[in-house]
Amino acid sequence: MRETGPSRTIRPMDQEDDSTLCGKLLIAMPGIGDGRFSHAVILVCSHGPDHAMGLILNKPVPGLNLPQLLDQLDVPSEIQLPPRPVLDGGPVGRDRGFVLHSDDFMSHESTLAISDGVCMTATREVLHAIASDAPPRHSVLALGYAGWGEGQLEDEIAENVWLVAEATTGLIYGHDHETKWAMAMDSLGIDPGRLQATAGRA
Repeated sequence: MRETGPSRTIRPMDQEDDSTLCGKLLIAMPGIGDGRFSHAVILVCSHGPDHAMGLILNKPVPGLNLPQLLDQLDVPSEIQLPPRPVLDGGPVGRDRGFVLHSDDFMSHESTLAISDGVCMTATREVLHAIASDAPPRHSVLALGYAGWGEGQLEDEIAENVWLVAEATTGLIYGHDHETKWAMAMDSLGIDPGRLQATAGRA
């Protein structure tokens, strides 16, 4: 799986375009062959003819939580933040942070609308909002992202590397990361124990 990142400003396609996977979940099939994506649940944040970008939703960064990261970034907090984990969003751009959040926070210059009520912002402005006394209703912070080049994601889906599912608030923002993959499979009515151990070409 190539680690190809977008070479332009990340943007969503027209939300009425049925060909876009923006706002959908990718669920890794067993036997994906890449430990970085084993049992991964990924929210597709941007998808176009020549690129795709997403964030892994169920792999916390070991030993790092949100208050610790904000402290490292010198972002003062007006409230007592819970020790929510920071997610490993993917193998590309590990030094970059991305925040998925509800649409009660918006920055006109930097917030990307992913789907109805779900947004992404990658500037310090959203960190200050999270640490304020009026934070977004939902938010999760990830370091790094998963990226695909032209046609790559479509090829991987055709080869049964990924299943595609609808995103829910619980799967995007929920903290039960150990069971999130099984929950995503269950949303498709699939028993993970009955899946083949290897992904094959359709």
